[in-house]
Amino acid sequence: MAIKKQQRSRSGVPLWHGRFDRSPAGLTQSFVESLSFDRRLYKHDIAGSIAHARMLKSAKLISASELKAIERGLKAIAKRIESGTFRFKTADEDIHMAVEGELTRQIGEPGKKLHTARSRNDQVALDLRLYLRDAVDNELLGAITSLQYAFLNLAEREGFIPMPGFTHLQHAQPILAAATLLASIEQLERDRERLLDCRRRIDVCPLGAAALAGTTLPINRNQVARELGFAQICRNSLDAVSDRDFAVEFVFDLAMIAMHLSRWAEDWVIWSSPEFNFVLLDQAHCTGSSIMPQKRNPDVLELIRGKTGGVYGKLLALLTMLKGLPGTYNRDLQEDKRGVFEAYDMVLASLTISADLVAASHLNPEAMARQLSEGFLEATGLAEYLVRRGTPFRQAHRLVGQIVAHCEKKGKKLIDLSLGELRQFSDNIRSDVHKVLDPSQLVKSYRSEGSAGTKEISSQLRHWHTVLASRS
Repeated sequence: MAIKKQQRSRSGVPLWHGRFDRSPAGLTQSFVESLSFDRRLYKHDIAGSIAHARMLKSAKLISASELKAIERGLKAIAKRIESGTFRFKTADEDIHMAVEGELTRQIGEPGKKLHTARSRNDQVALDLRLYLRDAVDNELLGAITSLQYAFLNLAEREGFIPMPGFTHLQHAQPILAAATLLASIEQLERDRERLLDCRRRIDVCPLGAAALAGTTLPINRNQVARELGFAQICRNSLDAVSDRDFAVEFVFDLAMIAMHLSRWAEDWVIWSSPEFNFVLLDQAHCTGSSIMPQKRNPDVLELIRGKTGGVYGKLLALLTMLKGLPGTYNRDLQEDKRGVFEAYDMVLASLTISADLVAASHLNPEAMARQLSEGFLEATGLAEYLVRRGTPFRQAHRLVGQIVAHCEKKGKKLIDLSLGELRQFSDNIRSDVHKVLDPSQLVKSYRSEGSAGTKEISSQLRHWHTVLASRS
């Protein structure tokens, strides 16, 4: 009678409730639940459960008919969740118990055998690893490549425009505009490589570690790992249930992506201002002011920049949560998913909209040309001209500094100086000097590999076309 009574009231009682004589308080249920955010793991939870059930059948722990009922029931639950007809209950606490509880209600006794030789501890570690592996493979790598293509296309279309290069936000040397776009592609490529490296540590199967000690039952962990496509299994059961290094590393990689996007966004916020006007943003990626009717604000770029702080916060929260935990599983680890999911959502959204924004933007050659004549951008080119004529670099550096100071006193630019004026500073200056005093000509003279001039930019464009095309 007691068993039947317990079954009748099961909808409001957690599956772990056997040693308790009353239900948890409503406040407790609300406080400990993770179903509100971990329900997004349902596909991975169900895939892991099907693989686990198949292994149980191979180990003769369930029958063929029980496996068939379990698979059919789990697939039906997946369809209901996808269609939005599945009703989640707070009492189920998490996605694992929501799925298992509903499966048992649907198919009866076979559903009660599914959790044989596993714990929520190894189950949630499995689900998170499956989720993050898919996040890398199916979303992030593609989003990074799409943004790289957007930068590449803009560089090819409009990038052979000379513009001021900056250090310390001060005019430094003339460069081609494409060099700034290709720099972002390089940063994103490092982000991609980090994710792929992180994926190797994600791609380890913890299922079979159970709560922490493993199991006395004759399971085959490698069978489950193979079916789920894992490269290997976790070697130590205690570490398997408590390891979240892979999650921290994943969020760190997201933080690096966010940082690179933020730095680019900062440049373009500045460059889209009237004082620069280097970048023309499409109005589809701007917003207006509630009081100033003339405004067209670069809010998308500003929010990309702003969301970076939120991603950093999730990384710090994860590290802080982990730093004081005793060994093996602790319920604190439930909070890992909240931070991972939120950081992932912010970065994926930022990558996606960044690709749209870049694809719709244009560069402004007239504004860039106006700025080329300011700030003595050609000074380094003049110093290197003197070096080619035999002047030691430190002496050339000092001489050009004196020439710049002379120009500032006279209100002139370097290109305005006559050959006679220039030769007052050095006999090594010849009649061909004005070739290096024209920024648009100077960008054609850069020779070193990877430099920001015409020849090397063309080479970099060819390189990235080959690399990105190989991923299509």
